[in-house]
Amino acid sequence: QVQLVESGGGLVQPGGSLRLSCAASGRKIGIYTMGWYRQAPGKQRELVATITSGGRTDYADSVKGRFTISRDNAKNTALLQMKSLKPEDTAVYYCKMGLSYWGNGTLVTVSS
Repeated sequence: QVQLVESGGGLVQPGGSLRLSCAASGRKIGIYTMGWYRQAPGKQRELVATITSGGRTDYADSVKGRFTISRDNAKNTALLQMKSLKPEDTAVYYCKMGLSYWGNGTLVTVSS
């Protein structure tokens, strides 16, 4: 059974940094595109960043230059490094593997 577990969320001040991790079990992530999505209160879930099996990355315009997605296939983990965080980055962040597999999310709150 495939399971994705996000971690690393929390409360951070504007301008701060966080690193989110997505640990996969039940299947190797190597052949899959991995993605991070987020859902803010009252809003639809939106794409944050993706990384293909070959390492090509793509970002939402709102996070370009501030967030970096990466993967460690040996550890079966995807990462999202976030810096220069803004209050509008506050959301539940979800990890996605391929087309079908989702984690349960981790809450990121950016507030002073």
